[in-house]
Amino acid sequence: MAGQALTWSVRDIATGRFPIREVITQTWFVITVTTLPAILVAIPFGVIVSVQVGSLTQQVGATSIAGAAGGLGIIQQGAPIVTALLLGGAAGSAIAADLGARTIREEIDAMETLGLNPTRRVVAPRVVSVLLTAPMLCMLIVFTGLLAGYIISVNVQGITPGSYTASFASFASVTDIVVALIKSLVFGLVVVAIACQRGLSTKGGPAGVAQSVNATVVLGVVSCFIINVVITQLTTMFVPQSIG
Repeated sequence: MAGQALTWSVRDIATGRFPIREVITQTWFVITVTTLPAILVAIPFGVIVSVQVGSLTQQVGATSIAGAAGGLGIIQQGAPIVTALLLGGAAGSAIAADLGARTIREEIDAMETLGLNPTRRVVAPRVVSVLLTAPMLCMLIVFTGLLAGYIISVNVQGITPGSYTASFASFASVTDIVVALIKSLVFGLVVVAIACQRGLSTKGGPAGVAQSVNATVVLGVVSCFIINVVITQLTTMFVPQSIG
């Protein structure tokens, strides 16, 4: 389904038949349901990482690398995982509920009877909207988490601003940001594909819609965690961390 949706998107964009208005509507919806939760999750996440890393580095006398350790933890793992959780828990569940309700009301069957492809008309715009939103959401979480970690490290743990930023600049690189954005795109594609598939296969009335939503959240989050392990291992093997 994901492959077909992407194929239809490319074809329709090239021919000028892509439903831009629907994409804008869905993108704005995803942004509205994920932005505030992203900020509210990123702040405590950045604080927790900074507190734990700062405490450990102070015990071993390595406070000079506190910024690097905390920042890389947020960029490489924290931001993509939080993005997957929010996309699965907020956007994915909403998409599954919407498509599930349409399936129960036989709107999808009516589209097929009229000769319309549901993957092209319904799934493709939602896939594109999530792929547009996922990188922006990931960068928002990175910025918020790093800012929260910096404030805690400097004002609470007594780490000097220069030491924090210097260690972060020495270890972090553009590659880390690129990998995080790639992860967010992959997670977004997985979540929206699962949400659309479960929504379009809903059966059993309102109870079936609820089951589709629950399955979307669970399957999406678990799948993203497994994929994150694979991507992390591949990144460690082929793009080893180096000191700038």
